[in-house]
Amino acid sequence: MFHGMTKCFHMAMAVTAGVVLMVSCGNNDDLIGLASKNQESIAKGEALYAEAKSADDAGKQSKAIKLYEKVADRYAFAPSAGQARFRQAELLEQKGEILDAFEAYQQFMVRYQGSGLYAKALDRQTKMAQGAADGEVKSSILGLKRRLSSDKVVEMLGQVRDNAPRSETAAKAQFTIGELYQNDKDPKKAIDAYRKLVRDQPESKYSADALFRVGVILMEEADSGNRNQATLDLADEAFNDYLIQYPGHAKNAEARQLSKNVNGRELERSLDIAEFYYKSGQNESAKVYYRDVAKRAKSGAIYDKAKARLRELGE
Repeated sequence: MFHGMTKCFHMAMAVTAGVVLMVSCGNNDDLIGLASKNQESIAKGEALYAEAKSADDAGKQSKAIKLYEKVADRYAFAPSAGQARFRQAELLEQKGEILDAFEAYQQFMVRYQGSGLYAKALDRQTKMAQGAADGEVKSSILGLKRRLSSDKVVEMLGQVRDNAPRSETAAKAQFTIGELYQNDKDPKKAIDAYRKLVRDQPESKYSADALFRVGVILMEEADSGNRNQATLDLADEAFNDYLIQYPGHAKNAEARQLSKNVNGRELERSLDIAEFYYKSGQNESAKVYYRDVAKRAKSGAIYDKAKARLRELGE
């Protein structure tokens, strides 16, 4: 009895180490039977793969796709299972079934990370996701063509990013997510996406433009009516961060000008507040804002108006 338990224990340890795929506490005949069944399963998988390839070679695309999928789903340990899943994805892509193809590539990449086809699968996923973002790829459902939704494209880009973390492929995917939200007029999600890129991959060639766009979006928010001091401060902060982190970038001059515009708008807002207090008869409060405007503006029309009001109020 003790000998049999020890034998079972060693078998369990072997499984834990990933050495043995099937465990039995029975006798050698049981082990031989299990091994035989495993070999039989592998043989069936390889035979089915040969059938799928024959259909593929004969141009019977739909039949080949179904057979390749069956190999990958039912006989995952067969030597040809990875190739079957990859070819399933390729054929689906060729048929224009983009979502199904993308998912098949994803299944391949999750299971066969050490495969020599991994880089090619990632490249195909990347092209499909970026194409969908550009509106070049359409999904076919019941024979009808329609554009993929932004949410679906964001999901695809997110998978591309996560399949190649810290790479330029990941950076481009994250930047494109920001672009999609920006184009969809969703400033909060766009800013979050761009900031995630800058935070995760600050050295990427896409990160400088991402941070610049954060400032631009906040400026646009100010123009659209969300002109509170916090929004203007955040815009100015984004442009300053961009100039500090990415000196010499192509849009540095534009950022400096936009930062000046932000400061100008802050002065206009302070002048508006001063005028409100002035017209309300709250002269002491008005003076505080007029002084601040005159001090920061130093010259120009806003400066002149603030100084004129101060003289009128006895200063």
